[in-house]
Amino acid sequence: MSLINSEVKPFNATAYLNGEFVDVSDADLQGQWSIFFFYPADFTFVCPTELGDLADNYEEFKKLGVEIYSVSTDTHFTHKAWHDSSETIGKLQFPMIADPTLRISRNFGVLIEDAGLAERGTFVVDPDGKIQIVEINAGNIGRNAEELLRKVKAAQYVRANPNEVCPAKWKEGEETLAPSLDLVGKI
Repeated sequence: MSLINSEVKPFNATAYLNGEFVDVSDADLQGQWSIFFFYPADFTFVCPTELGDLADNYEEFKKLGVEIYSVSTDTHFTHKAWHDSSETIGKLQFPMIADPTLRISRNFGVLIEDAGLAERGTFVVDPDGKIQIVEINAGNIGRNAEELLRKVKAAQYVRANPNEVCPAKWKEGEETLAPSLDLVGKI
């Protein structure tokens, strides 16, 4: 079953953020764009490269009004230990959500049940709390923050311009399409 246009299910969690443990819930998503960035585990190999890439691009996401929530099934204590011991993870300024109950990972459909870990899932959530983009990668394939930025800009554009669509490789400022009978078979 597709998660596109479905609402994020209710959740409450503890996250590590800027030296503190903070509460995060589905209510925090209302009125803003959000990215849920699931990864298998702290203290691993591909995960810190992805999170570091997000950290390096975080200001660009913030300019778009987007909050990033990284999520793994580790505890908030483990998130703090990783943040404190890794130069790469130490750059993170977005919430690192702990999901030791596996509920959030299960709700987003990325839980690897037998392992108790999350797949590499990326979800872009609109200000109404509805999922607009879903991407799931195999555990050994890292993601790209710049491509995610492009997709967020496209999602924001079509939300603001509901009679237009963004073609393949669309970048901000480029031409879009207005679907019509006249375009059928002409592209």
